[in-house]
Amino acid sequence: MKNFHHSVLLFCSLFFLNHSVLIAQDLKQMPCENEQLKHQADSIKNDLAKDGFIVLRETSMQMESEYEMPIILPLNEGSWYEFVFIGDYTSKLYEVRMFDYEEKQVVYIRHQWGDVDGNAIRYSFIPQFSEYHMIKPVQVNKKKKMVCGYVMLLKKVR
Repeated sequence: MKNFHHSVLLFCSLFFLNHSVLIAQDLKQMPCENEQLKHQADSIKNDLAKDGFIVLRETSMQMESEYEMPIILPLNEGSWYEFVFIGDYTSKLYEVRMFDYEEKQVVYIRHQWGDVDGNAIRYSFIPQFSEYHMIKPVQVNKKKKMVCGYVMLLKKVR
């Protein structure tokens, strides 16, 4: 628990220095270019905008296959959020876990290649408390060690 709190402080400090979502794997996150993922993200953003959601944070990220990419975000009590993770089309498995400040898992979603939703995981979340939450997306790709991912946090405003 103590290590989690220290990690939160470290990540929060770095979070405000970065204009997009802080994502840390080896404490540095590298963006990646993937037009398919960008197009898919834009399509999802447009659909959610019709439902009154605005983008708070979004970024592409280089991920190592089979390793979680922790993302720490401050979420406000009672606000309606939508989190989106889009993985590389060639990956076989996509998972997202979300933990509250007490390190209790509050969301777990798993997709496999060929599922209806395919390479995109999205879910709504309304926090019961204003606190930091840790989101851990992961994807497994048997052919590539490094894969591209895309994450977005949106908030309902109307």
